[in-house]
Amino acid sequence: LDILPGNAMPLRYIPTGTLIHNVELYPGHGGQLARSAGTSIQLLETNEGTGYALLRLQSKEQRYVPIDCMATIGKVSNPEHKNESWGKAGRSRWFGWRPSVRGSAMNPVDHPMGGGEGKSKGGHHPTTPWGRKTKGLRTVRKRGPLIRTPRFKAK
Repeated sequence: LDILPGNAMPLRYIPTGTLIHNVELYPGHGGQLARSAGTSIQLLETNEGTGYALLRLQSKEQRYVPIDCMATIGKVSNPEHKNESWGKAGRSRWFGWRPSVRGSAMNPVDHPMGGGEGKSKGGHHPTTPWGRKTKGLRTVRKRGPLIRTPRFKAK
């Protein structure tokens, strides 16, 4: 197949430096990476010896993927999608998104930060409704062997 936008082929046949999207993580599992509007991935290298290709994702993370995985040439269309304004609260309701209520506006039975006389500060660290810390707590898991540069270090 030719290297033309929209053509899909295994990573081993795509030249390095090409922008691709809809990339499989495992052969035959279907596309999982770079499927959102306006996104793409750059193919940095393919290594026949190890059987892996190195990709630079949209988040600048560098990741190894088997070279037998399929990918589509080019970028996903509609890059302006992220700039679309929903305009009113009712539009998010059409999508099934319910209003987000602050924990400090709830009662103590409903949230760890609820209650108090008037508009109170709380006196303890911000938490989720289930008691997990929310601000400043590291949530990044250990990286696997196929991630060369994790997204939080690649910026």
